[in-house]
Amino acid sequence: MQFHLAINLERIDDSIDMRAVADHTLDMVRMADQGGFHIAWAAEHHALEMTIAPNPFQILTWWAQHTERIRLGTAVAVAPYWHPIRLAGEAAFTDLVSGGRLEFGIGSGAYQREFDRMRPGLRQTEGWRYMHEILPAVKALWAGDYAHEGVFWSFPLATSVPKPLQQPHPPIWVSARAPQTYDYAVSQGYHINSWPLTRDFSEAELYKSRLDEALAAHPDMPRPTFAMMRHTALYDNADDWEVPVRAAQRQLSQFENLFKNLGDVENGFPRSIPLDQLANRGEYDPRMLRENLMFGTPEEVIEKLRRYEALGVDAFIYYASMGLGHAEQKRSLELFCEQVIPAFA
Repeated sequence: MQFHLAINLERIDDSIDMRAVADHTLDMVRMADQGGFHIAWAAEHHALEMTIAPNPFQILTWWAQHTERIRLGTAVAVAPYWHPIRLAGEAAFTDLVSGGRLEFGIGSGAYQREFDRMRPGLRQTEGWRYMHEILPAVKALWAGDYAHEGVFWSFPLATSVPKPLQQPHPPIWVSARAPQTYDYAVSQGYHINSWPLTRDFSEAELYKSRLDEALAAHPDMPRPTFAMMRHTALYDNADDWEVPVRAAQRQLSQFENLFKNLGDVENGFPRSIPLDQLANRGEYDPRMLRENLMFGTPEEVIEKLRRYEALGVDAFIYYASMGLGHAEQKRSLELFCEQVIPAFA
């Protein structure tokens, strides 16, 4: 099993200085680089303090200058927000300056609030159509001169400048939850990132079954790398489990605002939605979070990860951004590097 780190520059409120957030995020990526992680992932989000990521390629270029081995991925570049020529060029430049370490992850977008500002009039549920059009165009631009006449973009003969260092192109990843996205990824030979949110292990099993169905439908295609992300927090003493649970509940109450477009956002900070007001509030019960998320002592986390390994998860994505204090985040990652990764060597 490989291990990846997903981390955002994150502020739950304005009490933390932005420079401290940037320093902390870079420290975490450096720790992952030295500790045996395979990929560090940067997101794309706009006008939101809980996920500060206006350009994932800029973030990866920053990380590349401070790391040696870890690969650097976009999770994800949001297809509807980009022009194909710009996306191809920025991705290729990042691959160039990182020494060929780019992992190109793309998706259809998460929050309707962002769509209302970045692509007004577009429903989030239609974002996948843009992803299906832009990916072949980006690959063609990476290869050489290409003209495009599509539904969403049209342009005369052009090419990506620069070209990617990795040939024929960097590894491509698609974020998948729906069956049709699994089918699309497998049919095109793309790797898969998945996220069961806070749901129980049956959600992970559901995603694996969708992968299996897609592989059965395309028997001539190779099996992609199947990665799965979970909020992760390790601690020295089992009695400390409530610390990350409380942090997760606070962050998830803001996430629900965005995910369901339920409330207000003021100066980049989403209003917290009281969990007892949500129909799916059982997903945020403290003991459910402790059980479903990758929370625990190193021994407990190793046991949880064995279950994912047995399911067929090739890479576990350690999601570090959940409103936990910086000191607790660093101790968690330290424990993971020192005690968990060696158990899967």
